[in-house]
Amino acid sequence: MSGLLPYFALVAYLLATGSVLVRLFHPKGPHFKFMFSAGIIGLVLHMLALTQSLFTVAGQNFSLINVSSLVCWLVTVAVTLTALRTPTILLLPVVYGFAALMQIATLLAPQDMQLQHVEQNLSLLVHITLAFLAYVLLTMATLYSFQVSYISAKLKQKDFTPVTQHLPPLMQAEAIQFRLLMAGTLLLGLALLIGVLFIDNWLGKANLHKTILSAIAFLVFLSLCWGHARKGWRGRTAITLTVIGTALLTLAYFGSRFVKEVIIDGPWFN
Repeated sequence: MSGLLPYFALVAYLLATGSVLVRLFHPKGPHFKFMFSAGIIGLVLHMLALTQSLFTVAGQNFSLINVSSLVCWLVTVAVTLTALRTPTILLLPVVYGFAALMQIATLLAPQDMQLQHVEQNLSLLVHITLAFLAYVLLTMATLYSFQVSYISAKLKQKDFTPVTQHLPPLMQAEAIQFRLLMAGTLLLGLALLIGVLFIDNWLGKANLHKTILSAIAFLVFLSLCWGHARKGWRGRTAITLTVIGTALLTLAYFGSRFVKEVIIDGPWFN
């Protein structure tokens, strides 16, 4: 049964995605009860499958596919919980659809072993936890920035189609965007500080590109937070800098591992 969990999670995520898309422009909106039920079932199944793959007898398997799946699960959980209180009809099909793609990747991609023993190194555990949380919050900030852009464009066009009735007010969405941005930037800064102070070989060859890209991303996000607070940066400027920072952070977290585990060590090179 454990091998079937990703298949069941895939079906649940697809049902949640479809329930939003087929009634996106309906005056009453999607069937929220069905959507949340399918989404939560998908999250539970996703978590069970991920737990079995991530935690092994030999240690924690932080392979690229497992780390990507964990980040995807965290983002999907966060957006789902946010949607229970704030309308996020545009974000739900995105996160559920991406989570479905992640299940397909889990089923098709080669399963490598990248073992860690974070329980034996408290500073490494704290660093990894903060880095994951920072990435999740900053990814959510990026998603919210796109939603803010969409809402702003619809307001300028005076377009009040049914889908806009299920979106949050512009100021509320923008406030959430910058709260997520500031919280993610703070956690990213703490993760970098702990890495510099407590993790061996932090500036070694194996970690140098991650450190540099993460530091640049942190400076981009920090500049945006400062610019928003002092200069009132918002709109296109905020979106551009948020996307740049998130792209740099994605390259830092996943870039080299994708090249090594998927391209170089993938089946087509062997």
